[in-house]
Amino acid sequence: MIYKIIHDNIYEYEFAVAMSHNVAHLKARDCGRQTCRHHELRFGIAPAVSSSQVDYYGNPVTFFTMQEPHRRLSVNAVNVVEVHPSAAPEPWRTPPWEQVRSFLAADRDPLTIDAYDFTFHSPYVPLSDELAAYAAPSFWPGRPLLEAVLHLTARIHADFRYDPNATTTATPLSEVLTLRRGVCQDFAHLEIGCLRSLGLAARYVSGYLLTNPPPGKPRLIGVDASHAWLSVYCPEFGWIDLDPTNNQIPAGKHIVLAWGRDYDDVSPIKGVVLGGGRHSVSVAVDVVSLPDPVV
Repeated sequence: MIYKIIHDNIYEYEFAVAMSHNVAHLKARDCGRQTCRHHELRFGIAPAVSSSQVDYYGNPVTFFTMQEPHRRLSVNAVNVVEVHPSAAPEPWRTPPWEQVRSFLAADRDPLTIDAYDFTFHSPYVPLSDELAAYAAPSFWPGRPLLEAVLHLTARIHADFRYDPNATTTATPLSEVLTLRRGVCQDFAHLEIGCLRSLGLAARYVSGYLLTNPPPGKPRLIGVDASHAWLSVYCPEFGWIDLDPTNNQIPAGKHIVLAWGRDYDDVSPIKGVVLGGGRHSVSVAVDVVSLPDPVV
């Protein structure tokens, strides 16, 4: 399956911005489940400086500086990605979750150490007894890891309502737990917090999801959105993706941009500006399926 993703970001400022320094996670990463076939990053005004590299977690990242005064900045990203879906392991074949927790703390293989980095708190995901208590009904003694995690994913999907007006990127996880509503970013952070509070490794995944229009309705351009889900680490099987917003294991319709500890590590664009006053941000995302190449 091949997808073309167009991601438009437009920033409009009350006053002119004299200078801005920015970092963007807008290039789809290559990994076992996908290959980025093409990438373009376009700017409404030419950056004075632009460079690309790979961050700590292996994500492609672009740094750019705007030195021309401006009241409007557009950043357009185009990715063409080939997705290679693979089946998740049978849940009952995964080891008991307590065994995984002990393994993460004791094993010193480089891959395990890398995964262990995702057991600690992070800026958007503090560990807490409250999160561990919410997770506990899914994690009875000896239960296979993936069985427990899938049960937790289903509970979050059932207990929390999708409400784009309930939270912002600054809403604390404790408030999300109380409100019982939020968006995909909140639900991913919530499940990550639950798993880490039990001593398990979980990471945040930023990307896109192909959405289909209702039957008989035309597909509208630009109405898709960025998406977020999570991965849990399981010895022998590696990282397993989970999407609590949709209560599913991501397969062929999820496209990965980047992963990290939480949203702060992989936000599409962040930076600092000199001037500007109040500002507004508009985002439009379009995900379309392309025909597979003839072999």
